[in-house]
Amino acid sequence: MPEAVVRGPVTIAVDQGTSATKGLIVDSAGVVVMRVSEPLEQTHPRPGWVEQDPVAMRESVDAVVRRLLAGYEGTVAGIGFSTQRESAIAWDPRSGAPLSPVLGWQDRRTADHAVALASHAARVREVSGLPLDPMFSALKFAWILDEIDPNRTRAEAGRIALGTVDSWLLWNAVGEHRIEIGNASRTQLLDLSTGEWSAELLELFRIPRACLPRIVASDAAARLTPYAGVPLRGVLGDSHAALYGHGVRTPGDVKVTYGTGSSVMGLTEAIVEGPGLVGTIAWGTEAGGIARAFEGNILSTGATLVWLARLLGTTLHELDGLARTVSDSGGVDIVPAFAGLAAPWWDERATGIVSGLQLGSDRARVARAAFESIALQIEDVLSAAEREGGRQFARVLADGGPSRNPWLMQLQADLSGRTVARHDGADLSALGAARLAALAAGVAEEPTEAASHSEFVPDPAADAAPRRARWSAAVARARGILPT
Repeated sequence: MPEAVVRGPVTIAVDQGTSATKGLIVDSAGVVVMRVSEPLEQTHPRPGWVEQDPVAMRESVDAVVRRLLAGYEGTVAGIGFSTQRESAIAWDPRSGAPLSPVLGWQDRRTADHAVALASHAARVREVSGLPLDPMFSALKFAWILDEIDPNRTRAEAGRIALGTVDSWLLWNAVGEHRIEIGNASRTQLLDLSTGEWSAELLELFRIPRACLPRIVASDAAARLTPYAGVPLRGVLGDSHAALYGHGVRTPGDVKVTYGTGSSVMGLTEAIVEGPGLVGTIAWGTEAGGIARAFEGNILSTGATLVWLARLLGTTLHELDGLARTVSDSGGVDIVPAFAGLAAPWWDERATGIVSGLQLGSDRARVARAAFESIALQIEDVLSAAEREGGRQFARVLADGGPSRNPWLMQLQADLSGRTVARHDGADLSALGAARLAALAAGVAEEPTEAASHSEFVPDPAADAAPRRARWSAAVARARGILPT
């Protein structure tokens, strides 16, 4: 049932993530009126492989939207999608049937292919803004085609459609092979300077242009959907949507989205140059043009807690309680390089380690080390953003599921020495998609007041330098730079 008094026409936001598809009804003032969720599973057929069922994904989106429409009787001005990024899928454009599973963004099956192309890494980064890494879609697309069309004859004839999750959802919602420009920038096939597919990169990865979607603006002209004819008004990648939801429209602020992995992102005026961060397109609108951004992606943050809870035979709630019972990790470090390390190291050969164990180490110390690994990885990326961007970040915006934990936010502030301003609204990626859709539909305006935040100020007595130094040594061991 609706949660609040409704102001003006509403929009529906669908946030398609790795573990669930969430749906919100949001009014013109940005207030959540109703929310629903459908769980979604991942499978791991082999070590390093991460897959999802594209049909189950599509059905979860259908179920979320239909549940929202069934529970709300007012006018719906449009739908906005927020989607996981970099994940890849192929389907038959004639029947719409999937030709592959969804290869998740965490999937590392293409690590050897990345090594084989290492001599091209500098040029790939120069054109796409992204390091040559299995995280991005290009290598996944190549792997899929190698499996189903090794000679590329069907792909060249347009009989295979490749896309990211937003492309798959757009195909099913509006019947067109499209990709939103921010999501396109995460494929490693986009020329970041032109906003178009790069012929050079398509040739390198052996991806025929005929099987790729058309690039469109984040708020491209509305298309009617099968959901009671409600028009689709906007699409954003999930991390981009969170930045949009924070109200960031100009360079200066930085946000951290906490989730399975984490994303540190901020707008920038120029294409990012530097080894630790990546350049990306946050969004592109019909009126405002392209908004460029820097980003640092962390592969395992919330996933680390899930892993440790399973290993210890406990729950996430109990793990949190354990970690709070001790004031430090007792020398224990967990470097969660389960699939290598992304920003700021971009080292796919790094391996996960637990170091510093002693006879006195107990479950509580190990639990605290897991939580500290989240804050310390994020601080590594924030420090890289300062070095490479020439800008200081005394205050960091925060969102995402794990950010609802005030103890973790205080830990982040203390280990970073920065004030953390957590957005008070949950599901910020969905709220960002709703805001974009509402603006595109003309039923809302940009907010004139800053969003409500809870601030966590660093403890003046906290001396994080020794802890960060020990962490840096642990990361070096995980990367094979220091002996274990």
